[in-house]
Amino acid sequence: MTSLRRRGTVLAAALSITALVLTACGGAGTEEPAGADAGTRTVQAGNGAIKVPVAPQRVATIGNTTLPFIDLGGKPVGVTAESDSDIALLPADKQATYKSATILAPSADQVDMEKLAGLKPDLILVQIPESEFESIKARLTTIAPTVFFGLDAEWKALADGVAEAGNVTGALSAQKAEFEKRRAAVQEKYRGIIAGTSFVDVIRYSSSDPGTFAIADIGCSEIARDEVGMKLPKAAAGADPLAWTALPFEQIRELSKYDVITYPVDAAGRPTEPFVPVIETNTWKALPEVSSGHAIGVFCPGNNSYGSVIRYLDSLDRALATLPATR
Repeated sequence: MTSLRRRGTVLAAALSITALVLTACGGAGTEEPAGADAGTRTVQAGNGAIKVPVAPQRVATIGNTTLPFIDLGGKPVGVTAESDSDIALLPADKQATYKSATILAPSADQVDMEKLAGLKPDLILVQIPESEFESIKARLTTIAPTVFFGLDAEWKALADGVAEAGNVTGALSAQKAEFEKRRAAVQEKYRGIIAGTSFVDVIRYSSSDPGTFAIADIGCSEIARDEVGMKLPKAAAGADPLAWTALPFEQIRELSKYDVITYPVDAAGRPTEPFVPVIETNTWKALPEVSSGHAIGVFCPGNNSYGSVIRYLDSLDRALATLPATR
């Protein structure tokens, strides 16, 4: 979402450390961390078996752990900055939670260690490139128990790990149940369409070069393909995602080989601002799928947590219901 955020192919910025005086606020393995009401417990993470408070009260989130923790009802005291566009996709209450936290840096590629230490966190959750984590691991663990997740962590595994470490497993269980319910409903309702239809998901980013678009095979496309079972193109094993390749508008006509085209819309159902140049082209308007109602807009608020995936499934359900075959 950015920022193509993903639980396996997450694009995360490397953290460069602001070299500041560190204040020791408890170390990893401390038997009585601040905020713990009954000692510690051990969780398994990318950096090993980590002792964390039984009920952490002051959680700081770095990198890609922020949005999953907030999605699960967590209220971090400190976060690394998220883009305005990503925050705008959150429900209003989650936006308020994010805005109430202290920003540890003006952008996601820095961490102000002095500010982090001053918050006196009793737990730090981190998902960043492993090499960058190794360069700051000692500093972080001097401040508080630190639980690290590598970028290869699939989104469900990240949600499990964040929930266990942050003591929000109750919310996770409820979200998992709702996710399974929504996924099963979509699969059953559109069983025939899913089985006999070829789809292609197209996208355009705010950073895209003029006159270009891309075929999306990461992000919410993965949910449609891997969780719902829709037939969508994807990159060959070991190759870069298709979504990273900019295609000229001249290739829009090639989308006609698919039965249904999905494209990005906002929560109100309007084409996203970056994608508007695509739908304004005569080539797009001339596509048989567009004129026949087989080009459908789907809202993707993210695919890095159960809450956002559930909202995506709701939008996908509404979009599929507009196809001529389902009316």
